Order: sequence, then structure tokens, then C-alpha cells
Amino acid sequence: MTNSFQLKLLAAAIGTLLLTGCGDAETTIVEQDPIETPDDDHDHDDDHDHDDDDHDDGDFIIESLGRLAVLSGDSPSLSVIDLDDGEALDAFSLTNESNALSASPGFRYAVITSRSQDSVSFVDGGLWREDHVEHLHDYEEAPMMSDYTLTGSRPTHVDSHEGHMAVFFDGNADAGLPAEVQVVTDNDITSESDAVPTVNYTVNMHGVAKPRGEHLLATVRRDDAESTSTNKVLPDQIGVYHLHDGEYEQEQVLEVACPDLHGAAQNHEFVAFGCSDGVLVAHEHDDEYEAEKIANIDAVGDMRIGTLYGHEGSETFIGVASGHGGGAAVLVSVNPEENEMEALEWQPEEGADPVSYAFSHEGDHFLVLDSAGHLNVLSAHEHDGHMHWELEGQLEITEQDVSAMPEGMSFSMTVAQNGHYVYVADPIAQHVLQIDVEDMEITSDMELDFAPDSITWLGIAEEAEHDHDHD
Repeated sequence: MTNSFQLKLLAAAIGTLLLTGCGDAETTIVEQDPIETPDDDHDHDDDHDHDDDDHDDGDFIIESLGRLAVLSGDSPSLSVIDLDDGEALDAFSLTNESNALSASPGFRYAVITSRSQDSVSFVDGGLWREDHVEHLHDYEEAPMMSDYTLTGSRPTHVDSHEGHMAVFFDGNADAGLPAEVQVVTDNDITSESDAVPTVNYTVNMHGVAKPRGEHLLATVRRDDAESTSTNKVLPDQIGVYHLHDGEYEQEQVLEVACPDLHGAAQNHEFVAFGCSDGVLVAHEHDDEYEAEKIANIDAVGDMRIGTLYGHEGSETFIGVASGHGGGAAVLVSVNPEENEMEALEWQPEEGADPVSYAFSHEGDHFLVLDSAGHLNVLSAHEHDGHMHWELEGQLEITEQDVSAMPEGMSFSMTVAQNGHYVYVADPIAQHVLQIDVEDMEITSDMELDFAPDSITWLGIAEEAEHDHDHD
């Protein structure tokens, strides 16, 4: 069933536009020519029709804000919204009741992870770019449910980096099912490839894997490791796997241990893992990976840094320390170059628990959305030769009584990968706000007729500009 939406610009009170899903799909394909095009007699075999009306003085790319995948909290369904006009393009019924939402590594597909049903499914958002060597093709189609699925026991952590997505399946000790990792690309999803590079374990574990070019850094658990939870036993080591002929082979196990490992992130040089005694950071050196431990500081106390965030444009990681029994979270920055950890000068207000975290597209802001209805924007500043994160501003994102939040739900957000917008979903008011992070203002309000459970941005991503050099 197609849901209806309403787009309302806050800058001016204009009329209401009732939107419905569209019918037949129409494909728009736009070429970007090569920089130099001498006599090109290349015969391009292409079944798609090209729309020359979209060409504008040599700028042959689709300019779109992208699309938004919205998971409903009222029913097992997912809707796709066109962010250029707020139009509801389509809605899809999902097989499973309990789902988690993320985006594929190329941001073309919405990834629906159903842990309890041992399944990962995909919805094609309809916007993508292909590199045809001599030119680029941009595609615009109606969203579509994909027939492709990944199956395995207890899929939990989904992590993407530079075009690859690693899905960690925890396994199930009661059923005698070990953990495994499956790695796919957007092209694999499109072609419904059966050749999925996999890491197979002999034991179950609640682990994580980070794809990194031809390598994969994935957790390792000793067979004799004690467990406090049958199906969520935590690993204590990291293995380095190398892709050979479509298969991952273990090349080394890092010597530095990481007890109660949970949470991982990466940037342009380092991969970081949360441990009970600190943060393990690993980097490649002379064709091997080296690791060292950055010990917990006093501000962490008896808590564990179980969640980490990284960005290609940021030298520091942001870690979130929390206790097993709840309590206020403590945010820390972790600098592998300086081998330092420090508590952020800004911490969440008492009674305002963080519910979502993210780096901005360029990595110069860190966003914290809290349960009290605040979007907190932190910025990195250099002081005494060190980078420090400070509160840049705080924006109220709801006028509702937050105590009216539907049970089991919370505010959620997603960051656009082609600009400086962040989108915040409010289950109480049943709408999604578009927020300009640079100007700290709400620029659009898209009303829904259901409570949004989670959202993710889909579209043609732009490469962010970073100060560091890539090898």
C-alpha cells in the first residue's frame, strides 16, 4: 500500500501538496563525457535511451538531493521518498517484523537486516552512477524490491567502506551454527551474484568485520573463550584476511589482545576496535598490519567503549563509553597518531540520552541526536597542536512532548552523502526534517502518515574533500 506524504517548507507557509506513489518506471540516463574527446569512434553498445535534454553546457550529471528510505514503526514496510520534491515514490511490504536499516556501500540500495529471521534483503532506491571508463552514466529509475538476499545465522553488524559491505553473521550456539562474514558490492547485489567472498568460523561470536581494499579485518574468538551470553559471546582478537581468487584467507592474527571486543570504525589510515581496557588501533605497514592499544582514561571509569565512529576526513575517532546497566554515556576522542584518548569538552545533558550519532559528509562535524529532541553539532578545532571537539550549536528538532514517544521508538537521523544536509525523523510528529548543518536551520519538513522507525539516505554520493593524501 502506498503511503501519502506532505511537503511543507518552513520558510513560507504555502499550500498543502498531497503526494502518492508513482506507477510505471521511466529511466533517465545522463552521460558525463571524458575530459578530452578526440575523434571517438568507439561503438558503445547500450540498451538504455539517453535523454539529451538533461545535458547542460557539458555538465552531464543528474543533480538530485537523493532519496530517503523510511522504515515504518507501524507495520513491516519501507517507503522511498524523492528528496527533490517530497514525492512518495513507492512503499514495499517486508516479510519480517523486526528489521534494521542501513545503506549499501554505493548508496544505491536500502539494506534491511532481519537478525531473528537470518536474512538480509535489499530495496533498489533507483539512483546510481556507473563508470564506463570513457564517460560516466547517471541513472534514475523508480525504486524496486530486489530479489537478492543474503542468508546466514543472526546477521547483526553491517559495515561498508570504499565500495565493499561486510555483513557479520553471529551464528547460533544452540543450533550449532558458527559465525561467518559475507562481503558484497553494489554490483554483486545488482547482478545477484552467487560468488560471495566469505569468512567461515568454527565458533559463534558477536563480532564485526571491516572491509579495507583487498583486506578484511574481522574479529576472532578462541574456542575456549568464556561466554556470558550463549548467542552474543564477544571475541578478543582481530584477524587480517586477504582476498585471493574470490576467497578470504587469514594472513595474520594481531598480537595485541582486545578483551570483550565490541564496536569498530575506520578512517583513511587506521582501523579502531573497542575493548574493555581501551581502544585497539591497527594500520598497515610494510604489507602487514600492526596494532597498539590506547588505554582507557579515568573518565571512562568502569565503562567500556563499545561504539566507535570514524570518517575518512577526520584524524580522530569518536568513542561512546557506556555501562552494561545503562547510565549516562561518556564521549571520548581517540587520536591514533598521538596515541591519545580524551573526554570531549561537551557531554550529553543529564536526562537527554543520545539516540543517534554520525559524522557529517565532509567529516568536519560530529552530530549527536538526543532523546530530548536536540541535534547537537560538534566541530573539531586545533588548540596547542591537538584537535579538540567543541559544541558548535544545538538545534531543537521537535515541538512535541518527548514523553509521548511511541514505545520502543526514538528519533533517528541520516546524513546526505552529496552535501551538507542531515535528515531527522520524528515518530511523535510523524515527519522528517531536512536540516542544513552549515547554517544550523531547518529547511524542509516532510510529513508522513506513519511513525518512522529509522531512515537512511540513498543516491549518488559525492566524494568528500580531505586534507590527507591517499596511497
